[in-house]
Amino acid sequence: MESIEQINYIKAASLIVYEAITKEEGLATVWTKKLKVKQEVGFVNEFDFDEGYLTKMKITELEEGKKVVWECIDSDEEWIGTFVSFEISQEQSNTKIVLKHYNWKEKTDYFRWCGYNWAMFLKRLKDHCENEFADQKI
Repeated sequence: MESIEQINYIKAASLIVYEAITKEEGLATVWTKKLKVKQEVGFVNEFDFDEGYLTKMKITELEEGKKVVWECIDSDEEWIGTFVSFEISQEQSNTKIVLKHYNWKEKTDYFRWCGYNWAMFLKRLKDHCENEFADQKI
């Protein structure tokens, strides 16, 4: 099985980063504005990218300020059965976020393109957390 892994460092508190990837406001800013999300294990988040189908991510793990894991139950065929995890940790004045999109069946052009898009996701997350919450100390 294949895995995409990305890392970024954000000048914001780990709880701010966690909230940005678990609540509608943050995900609408960094991923898609058409969504239905909830901070609840077992809930199925829905994301609409105007591709003719919804991307449905079942929340399998939530550890406040530290970890989020989604299981893709419906989306592009290559995504179904994959998992996305966000591991969050405070490191002095930065929050480290490690994104892993794993359990891919094989490396394809789509797999490689998704790696690029996850990097862009983390860039938008960094911009959102650092700009929207600039006045909040770590």
